[in-house]
Amino acid sequence: MIKSRATKIGDWIIAFICFLIILICLLPLLNVLARSLSSADALIKNEVLLWPKGWNLDAYKTVLSDSKYTWSLAWTAILTVICTIVSMTMTTLCAYPLIFEELKGKKIINTFIIITMYFSAGTIPNYLLMKDLNLLNNPLVLIIPGCLSVFNMIIMRSFLQGIPDSLRESAEIDGAGYFKILIRIYLPLSMPVIATLSLFYAVGRWNGFSDALMYMNDRKYYPIQLLLYNILNNAQSVEVSIQEGFSTPGLLETLKAATVMFATVPILLVYPWLQRYFIAGVTLGAVKE
Repeated sequence: MIKSRATKIGDWIIAFICFLIILICLLPLLNVLARSLSSADALIKNEVLLWPKGWNLDAYKTVLSDSKYTWSLAWTAILTVICTIVSMTMTTLCAYPLIFEELKGKKIINTFIIITMYFSAGTIPNYLLMKDLNLLNNPLVLIIPGCLSVFNMIIMRSFLQGIPDSLRESAEIDGAGYFKILIRIYLPLSMPVIATLSLFYAVGRWNGFSDALMYMNDRKYYPIQLLLYNILNNAQSVEVSIQEGFSTPGLLETLKAATVMFATVPILLVYPWLQRYFIAGVTLGAVKE
């Protein structure tokens, strides 16, 4: 197929726009990387843009040698994995029954679920609820309250509804129950949406810190983003500088940049591993005429 000149020009315009978007997203990350590898003097003089000045790995050595940072990073990774598994389990168990027309009270259940998207109790009632449930300063408070996203559940439900009913009916004729149909038919065909929603949940948990800020007082269970928030929010405080072991603002700036890199890069590495599921066919070849 030979493309017309107008089509080729359109392709070049789209490619140029994509390049600009990639550049806009990449430049801030390169700046942070350069700052994390630069000397304190260069940062104080604002000489660092996209390339390190006075190469220095002290910030990374500090982060890797300080158990506070390494444990926070490890705890965040563990928390992200647990929350993603729990959230996907809850999302699937909530969405799967809602695809069956024979489910009694289906419309009422859907209505009650959707209402929670638009109305919430608010910060203070939520805090009092967590207190009454004895979840304050408990690691479970970072897992249970946000284990289900109604928006993600709707996406999962819509995806499951798009799978041909003939597959389920064939399994029912063979004597398969609802749980076996879910495991053997729906889940294998739902890998693209599972990968996408898992990434949504993982990114949300990895970047989240507001729940830990409100409900958690034990620094042992601070996620890396809350630790980073405290550093950035108190960067000008002399007490924090002394506590973190830095005597000059420039050294604290390198630590901030290095911590940002540690908090950003791991979650970015997850996407390429899941990318192949985004473009995979869902029911390709599952039903033949």
